[in-house]
Amino acid sequence: MNAKVSIARLSIISNTLLLLMKLAVGLISGSVSIISEAIHSSMDLIAAIIAFLSVRVSDNPPDSRHPYGHGKIENISGVIEALLIFVAAIWIIVEAVKKLFEEKIELDSIALGSIVMLISAIINTIVSRRLYKVARATKSIALEADALHLKTDVYTSLGVAIGLGLIIVTGINWLDPVIAILVAMFIIRESYLLLKKAFTPLLDTAWVETEIEELEKTLDRLDVNYHNLRTRVAGNYSFIDIHIQIPEDVSVGSAHKYCDKIENELTRVYENLTVTIHVEPS
Repeated sequence: MNAKVSIARLSIISNTLLLLMKLAVGLISGSVSIISEAIHSSMDLIAAIIAFLSVRVSDNPPDSRHPYGHGKIENISGVIEALLIFVAAIWIIVEAVKKLFEEKIELDSIALGSIVMLISAIINTIVSRRLYKVARATKSIALEADALHLKTDVYTSLGVAIGLGLIIVTGINWLDPVIAILVAMFIIRESYLLLKKAFTPLLDTAWVETEIEELEKTLDRLDVNYHNLRTRVAGNYSFIDIHIQIPEDVSVGSAHKYCDKIENELTRVYENLTVTIHVEPS
């Protein structure tokens, strides 16, 4: 099984279990901060499902309808995930504000809720690290987005666990909706960062500056006389468009072999790379 698909499936399983666990404890305790974490986990589950579907599609080879491949499906999934997170955060804030204005906030089984939050943080730490590892190896924006979801869930779960602990010590129940609002603000920040990272490549954005510098060093090492170098990214696929100059007396066959040499070297250095070379007389 594809490593990307396998880790995405693991994320779906872990998120499903955590969602059910948080939702059950949240309903038993009446804690809006725990329920907000359950809502957060539901968004994580949806994100994991979207990531699973997108990584399966993104690796499909180019076809007549999509001659440049299907890589951007991962960016589209990242945008959808970011919007889902934002909606969930707004819902949490609305519910928490309602809770603040209640005359009496009743909470039960707070210790159990705190334990569940700690278990959630541990599980998500393990799964998010595995997701990040595969995401970096495959340059998958969908898996990176999923890993970012779980990483944020680790922080928010720990925050809720600490907050519930403070409620046990102080007996101040209104801390619960306040914690939920803080969790939601953190989630909004996450959605913004994810939306920015996922949406930008949809506009055919160039490689980051450090990557372009490394590419130029590779071209200089190959002693290529070039100009009009353009780069772009589509999901985990990269593209280079370059004009090179060759002496006029070089035959077409020799020029073709020279271009093949450049292309072979670049595709050896960069995975999932497509190179388009335009030859000009020097």
